[in-house]
Amino acid sequence: MARDGHKWSLNCATRRRRFRGSAAMLGVLALLGAPGASAQTPETQASVKVGASGLQVPRFVSLKSNRVNVRKGPSTGHPVAWVFSRAGLPVEVLAESENWRQIRDSEGSEGWVFYALLSGRRTALVMPWVKNPQTIALYEDASASSKVVARVESGVLGSVHECNGKWCNFTVGNYNGWIEQERLWGVYRDEEVK
Repeated sequence: MARDGHKWSLNCATRRRRFRGSAAMLGVLALLGAPGASAQTPETQASVKVGASGLQVPRFVSLKSNRVNVRKGPSTGHPVAWVFSRAGLPVEVLAESENWRQIRDSEGSEGWVFYALLSGRRTALVMPWVKNPQTIALYEDASASSKVVARVESGVLGSVHECNGKWCNFTVGNYNGWIEQERLWGVYRDEEVK
């Protein structure tokens, strides 16, 4: 069973995943401070192909529903491996099989999701790969020398509006600004999003 921004394995309770998603942990902090320490960067886009849908593979999409079953194969005949329970989470489409999409989440887990449960709306997680929470600056402009409008915690989910290959225009709650693209999981390094 899934609840409140967690995904649970139906086969093993220890496979539980935690996402910082509650309102209390929105992660928007004080308006002062420097960016968090540098961490590993997200995977880069290896080779671009066109899938059965006519869209490029791989690509990032987001979950459309608060309950998304991830299956071990591309049909309802395959068992459910785990359940996502938070709409908007970014996932990477790795392959397509008719109406099914093989996806990977920010933790590297892979499975199959019915296409209608995915959205083209771009979202991203802020540095989900760091083990110790960090705060990252959200800038007024696409420059580290511009004013810091907010600070967000690693693991926070936000909406991606535009990326220029180095910086992304990003919204978390009521805060909008620019964040270094390499700090997001949900966009490729050097990808331009319009």
